[in-house]
This record gives sequence, structure tokens and C-alpha cells, in this order.
Amino acid sequence: MINITLKDGSSLQVAEGESVAQIAAHISEGLARAALGALVDGKVVELNYVPQKDCALQILTFKDDEGRRIYRHTCSHVLAQAMKSIYPTVKLAIGPAIEEGFYYDFDFNTPITFEELQKVEEEMAKIIKADYKLERFVLPRAEAIELMQSYGEPYKVELINDLPEDAEISFYRQGNFVDLCAGPHLPSTGMIKAFKLTSLTGAYWRGNEHNKMLSRVYGTCFDKKSELTKYLAAVEEAKKRDHNKLGREMGIFMTDERIGQGLPLLMPKGERIFRTLVRFVEDEEDRRGYVRTKTPYMAKSDLYKVSGHWDHYKDGMFVLGDEEKDDEVFALRPMTCPFQYTIYNNGLKSYRDLPIRYGETSTLFRNESSGEMHGLIRVRQFTISEGHIICTPEQLEDEFRGAVDLINYMLKATGLKDDVTYRFSKWDPKDTKKYINEPEVWAKAEATMKKILDHLGLTYTEAVGEAAFYGPKLDIQIKNVHGKEDTIITVQVDMFLAENFDMTYVDENGEKRRPYIIHRTSIGCFERTIALLIEKYAGAFPLWIAPTQVKVISLTDRNVEKAQEIARELSASGIRCETDTRSETIGYKIRSAQLEKVPYMLVVGDKEIEKGVVSVRRRGEGVIGEMPLSQFRDRVLKEVAELRLD
Repeated sequence: MINITLKDGSSLQVAEGESVAQIAAHISEGLARAALGALVDGKVVELNYVPQKDCALQILTFKDDEGRRIYRHTCSHVLAQAMKSIYPTVKLAIGPAIEEGFYYDFDFNTPITFEELQKVEEEMAKIIKADYKLERFVLPRAEAIELMQSYGEPYKVELINDLPEDAEISFYRQGNFVDLCAGPHLPSTGMIKAFKLTSLTGAYWRGNEHNKMLSRVYGTCFDKKSELTKYLAAVEEAKKRDHNKLGREMGIFMTDERIGQGLPLLMPKGERIFRTLVRFVEDEEDRRGYVRTKTPYMAKSDLYKVSGHWDHYKDGMFVLGDEEKDDEVFALRPMTCPFQYTIYNNGLKSYRDLPIRYGETSTLFRNESSGEMHGLIRVRQFTISEGHIICTPEQLEDEFRGAVDLINYMLKATGLKDDVTYRFSKWDPKDTKKYINEPEVWAKAEATMKKILDHLGLTYTEAVGEAAFYGPKLDIQIKNVHGKEDTIITVQVDMFLAENFDMTYVDENGEKRRPYIIHRTSIGCFERTIALLIEKYAGAFPLWIAPTQVKVISLTDRNVEKAQEIARELSASGIRCETDTRSETIGYKIRSAQLEKVPYMLVVGDKEIEKGVVSVRRRGEGVIGEMPLSQFRDRVLKEVAELRLD
């Protein structure tokens, strides 16, 4: 007998030779029906796996991340088999499971269209109905290469050649289809209950823009048709909220191919949102003791060599000039830290001067690859609420706490607080070229930061290899409407660059010491924040953020002058106000304002002028009544001051 320790800590004895599927049946019939695989001593295995010794076992279902990956990876193989059946000359690349489903990359002689995916789905349905068993087998390297060459699969041959010498090279067969794969998989194709192919895009082989562009087919699958229907409905809603579509339709931003990818143009509405956020951030930072700087958009390579950017970040920078030919080579700045450190070094500092909190609304430049560009989310020129806190070691925790408190205030004010997660990003000691390679300093920095995060009571995950080249980070993560996760805000502990820049302060004993540095943003990249706000509110921004807060609508041509007068008075009070005095029906003008998602509409007609009031309509509520203009003005200013989100 073998002793099995289950997830809840209880034990189960089973006979030698029993598979995971049989063990699941011992636990419960319902679990056996839902089982997709298992974790055995932490390793993901298939249902036909037979434990050889006492072990810890957890049965995986579609509710588990690992279970969904098994299910969706199998569906990607069904997609590949269907493609080979319909297009025999297509070459297979890779087909992993991903968070929202799966994809497979194909090399077609003649690329297919999205409309052709319908017949691919029909072929996939036939394969699922056939209920082919997935059979794993292993081959020596030479035989594995020979097999893939015989199938005419050059990408698979390349993958095999890149495997370590001691790697086990496994394949899966389902019907007459064979694919190189490490697994694990479902026992048979018939276990897939509901699927849908969702998009067709281009993707470079291995993500390298110098390689061939392949066709990537995305899909998703679920263990219930109702869950698939629910998911597809959510996808349609996400498309409506996609900032890349909605932001253009609303006249917030645009792009032009003559200007270039990743260089969006903020239109008047977008600029108003941008300016509102910038002023809000700067005013709040001023209240919290920040002093502002204004530094150049570029610098000589000399500065970046001191900071380490030239060695660790040069490929991500826009370099102006040629080091071999020019006496001076410049680069557009990817971040502001070396400039603010230079300001710090202008004059001797005492411990009494610290902490110094430098803040700057910084325009930065990153040489992102063209395939990474996406609306306002990922761009090549962007503006960030950048800051650096220079403090004594004893002040580090309080200053870090203050930086996180400011960030949480910004997230709450914009309504994004409940949408974020926290990630402790650490260095990877196995990839020393990516980082300043001083393991003892990294160990100290990470231990210090972990202690601070734990004291703050934050719930966070850890990610090795996601640190900045000069220090660990607290990354505040958020997902866009399509589920893609990005970093919106960071706080970093830096124990390196004070040394590089020879930054010092005189302590209470008259000795020179190195300060600690906190790199932080308070609202992150303004462009990315605007994108996320467009998606969160579907363009219906909270009053304090809305580019147009009030639309004054004249009922007839007789009322135009009064409408314009009201708009001028509201604008003088700091309310963002526009008029609609077109010779259109009142219903048409109200619908136009509703489509623009304006929070308040004021209707001005003969009756309102005679009574000395305005007729007020509120987005989402309709008519809320008549009131004197002064009362309406006070109402709007109060809502703005309270940062109301409803």
C-alpha cells in the first residue's frame, strides 16, 4: 500500500499501481468526474500517472490554475491538429496555455483570414467528438529531430536543438497527429466541453522582431458552455471599453503614422484630463513636503555611464550620435534620477537637511520595440510623476511608508485602488549582466525592503528577475480590460547609485555617510493612467477628472447669449464648461452631450431666464430640477473638492 497525503492534511491508503484518476475516485465520484490532473509532491502530472511511493497529492480541476492550464494546453493541440488537417503545408511553432485561454503560432504559405477560423472551429469540434486519446512517448534526440524533419516541422527541430543535452524529449500523439510537447495533457480530446477561437494576429517567432512574422491564433475554452458564454460576453464589453478604441472615438487621443508608433497625440479633451491629473499630483506632493525640479530631456553619455544606464539600459534608450565618430554622444533620458542626484550634489548636505523629497513631472523616452506599442498603455514618449527621496538609513522605513501612503491616496482618488495588486520585484542572481552585480548589497536591500513591506501589512507576491538594475521594487500591478497586466506605479529602494554619484551627507558626529534613495512615482505614467481610467469608466469619467464637466445648452436661438454668459461665469469659477448653441432640437443636443458622457447639462430657455435659474440634468440620473446658478456652481465645486467618484 501507498500512503497519500491529501490537500486538507488527511491520509488515504491506496494499492500500488493505482493511477491518479483511480485515487480521485476513492476520494469522491464528483471529484473523479471533474479531475483534470494532479499535483504530486508539487509536480503537475496527468490523470494516468501512477505514484510509486508515499506522497502528497492534490487533485486538479478547472477551478485550479494548473488544472486550467492542462485543459487549455490540450485545446491548443486540438487547434494545431485541425490546422494541419485543413492546411497540410502549415508549419507549427508553439502553442502554450495562457491566463485567458491558449494560442498557437503557425507559418502559412499564404496567411489565412479571421473568417477562415470558422472552418477551423468546425474541424476542432470533429476532433473533440472523435475523443482521441493523448498518448505520450519519448525519443532520443537524433530520432526526435528525424521525426520532426519527416513531418516538415523546422520550428520544432529548432526547439529540439535548443534543449539541454540531458533533456527528456517527449511527444504527444492524438489520432494521426503528433506534436513535440512536455505536457501534461488531458487523457483525451473528448474532455473539452466548450471552446472558441477569438482572434488572429501576427507574432514574431520567439518574440524577436528580426525573425519571421507568424500567424498567431488565440482561443479560449471552458469546462461548461455557460462559462464560455459568460466569458465571451465579458470580452465584448471589454472591446467597448478598450481605451485604444473608445479614447479615439471620444477625441481624447490620436496617432499618425507620419509621427510614429508609440507617439500618441493628446487632443484637447485628453490634454485637459492630463493637465487635471498633473496639477492634482503636484499640489498633493507639495502638501507632503516635495520640492520640484525641472531638468533637461537629454544628457551626454557621461551621465548615464555614472548611473549605470549606459551599461544596463542602453538598448532601451534613444541615443543621439555615434561613440566611435562623435566627440559628444547624447541620449534622451529614460528616467530623471541621475539629474536629480546631480542637483543634490550641488552643495554639502547635513543630516538635518534630510529627507529631501524631489518631485518632477518628467517627460521620458524609452526605445520600446514596435510590437509592444499599444495606445496609451505602452508608448515611446511618456510623462511620469517621478520623484526621489534622499534620506538617512534611519529614515528609510518612514519615507517608504509615506511614499506608499501617497500612492494609495492617488489610487483611491482615481477609483483604481481596488483594481491593483502588489508585487515585490527582486533581482535574479543568475542573470548578473542585467543588474549591478554586488550580491551582498542586493541581499541587504531586499531584506530591508521585505521588512518594510511586512511592517506595512501589504499582501504581495514575489517575482525574481523583475527588479530594476539598481534595486528591488514594490510594483503596483493592474490589468487592462483584456486582462493584460502592467505595472502602473513603482517604489524602489536603491543602495547603489549614491555610491556611483558620490552622494554624501554629514551625520550628527560630523562624519560623511552615504544616503539611501527611494525612487517612486505617485500616479505613475500619466498616459497609462488615462488609458486605465478610460477603460474603468467607459469614458464616463468622475466629475473631477472629466474633460468637460458642464455643458450649457440653449433651448432656442434667443437663449444663446445667456447660455454663453452662464458658461463664462462657471469657467471663471474653475469649472470646465462648454456650450452647445447650435440650431438643433433640444433633444438632439442633450443626446449629443450624453454621447460625450458629460457629467452635467444645463438647459437654458425663456422660462429659466425669467425665473433666474438653470434646469439641471445629471449623467445617469436625468433631470434633477431647477436651481439658481450660484447653487449649482457650489454643488459642482463641492463634488470636485470631495473627489467624488459616483
